[in-house]
Amino acid sequence: METKKNNEFMHCSKDILGGVPVFRGTRVPIQNMIDYLEAGDSIDTFLEDFPTVKKEQAILALVK
Repeated sequence: METKKNNEFMHCSKDILGGVPVFRGTRVPIQNMIDYLEAGDSIDTFLEDFPTVKKEQAILALVK
């Protein structure tokens, strides 16, 4: 049985990137943002590089 996690900022389905959690409405993995932040980049830099991700989604991903 497939496990799906859905909320206002994230979607997870085996049909999208093999089940990797992505920002809802995109194919951008949440891990990409984490990698940017760990490398010392800002959220704004991440959002410039991934314009399909909304700022609200990025903030929700950080606080949830």
